[in-house]
Amino acid sequence: MSRKRKAPKKIPIVDPKYKSLIIPKLINSIMYDGKKTIAEKIIYDAIDKIKSKTKDEPLSIFNEAINNLKPTVEVRSRRVGGATYQVPVEVKAKRSQALALRWLIDASRKRKDKKMSDKIFNEIYDAYQNKGSAIKKKEDTHKMAESNKAFAHFRW
Repeated sequence: MSRKRKAPKKIPIVDPKYKSLIIPKLINSIMYDGKKTIAEKIIYDAIDKIKSKTKDEPLSIFNEAINNLKPTVEVRSRRVGGATYQVPVEVKAKRSQALALRWLIDASRKRKDKKMSDKIFNEIYDAYQNKGSAIKKKEDTHKMAESNKAFAHFRW
């Protein structure tokens, strides 16, 4: 971290096809070895599958799925007097979005489907319906924070 001044805010990239701010972040986090066109093809195929399978607007379904995945609280380790406590803390908006995208990608990579676009589509659709392993990850995080609510006074 710089001591001299705050780092300038980066201008978010807008997706040219869907005019979304979240889709480029998803593309970048799916990308392996700088192969962005392959990552874009995977994401766009998944969104096209959403469009063909459901009659709703695919971007609204995608945004709703991401909103369902965003955590509100998480636990952070805090060391007090030689003991380490898991302290529940509220999650900032930017971090909650990053966690939601990370959980979505991890859960879709663990699925047993053939193509990655199918995996992403199924995980997005499951998140839209509030089920699936990414939603389970969010619920586990919330349960952990709930069970450690007694240590909330150690918040900093």
